[in-house]
Amino acid sequence: MSDANFQVLQREFASHLRNPDTRSSPEGIEERRLEIYRSLFFNNVNGFIQQGFPVLYSILSAERWGRLVRAFYEHHTCTTPYFLEIPQEFISFLASGKGSEEGDPPFLLELAHYEWMELVLDASTQTLPETGFHPEGDLLRAIPQLSPLHAVLAYHYPVQQICRDFQPAEPLPQPVWLLVYRNRNDEVRFMEINAPTARLLQLIEEYPELTGREVVGLLAQEIKFDVDQLAEFSRGILQQMRERDILIGTTLKSC
Repeated sequence: MSDANFQVLQREFASHLRNPDTRSSPEGIEERRLEIYRSLFFNNVNGFIQQGFPVLYSILSAERWGRLVRAFYEHHTCTTPYFLEIPQEFISFLASGKGSEEGDPPFLLELAHYEWMELVLDASTQTLPETGFHPEGDLLRAIPQLSPLHAVLAYHYPVQQICRDFQPAEPLPQPVWLLVYRNRNDEVRFMEINAPTARLLQLIEEYPELTGREVVGLLAQEIKFDVDQLAEFSRGILQQMRERDILIGTTLKSC
């Protein structure tokens, strides 16, 4: 068989595996063997997605879940060969809208993203640094150091509460802010925070050369609040973040 013919056979085989109901199988391949390949490939992909999105799986009917995964399997072109990155590809597929159907929960994409972020932090190869900072430094006078293992998230639906018995039909009046992080025990945790706290963490990340009080000053300007009062209030929040390994300590500001 020539290389060109072999490539044609590969494409026909892959097309059939993606959707055996609409794509004919290549000639000359035993049906028993085809069934083994069909089941093996689809079940592997389905298994990874099901494990990565357990809440989403639990709230969709078996039929709708099957159609959704089949649509992803058939129509999405993955950019990675790694099974561990399939959940990220699934998020991209959902965001494209190609697999959506009338009657889908309005929070489907946000819930999936929320579940995916736990996978992202859990699988990250980054670690918390052990040196180069002061673990007990003053979080206002010095420069607060953020853990690389955190993310500030905003959703229009209370995704952290969604389950089979609670499925909101309407978005919240204001976005819900969630902080996801991995602590020193390699445990992934979520906590709900308010908008000013979320912005405070964002400003710390955006201005890594500023002290905690200088960052609080920026936030005070944005929300039109007294800087001294906000600094006193922020001290407790920053300390709480350090206790949870979201802030790992401080560094001194260079002259």
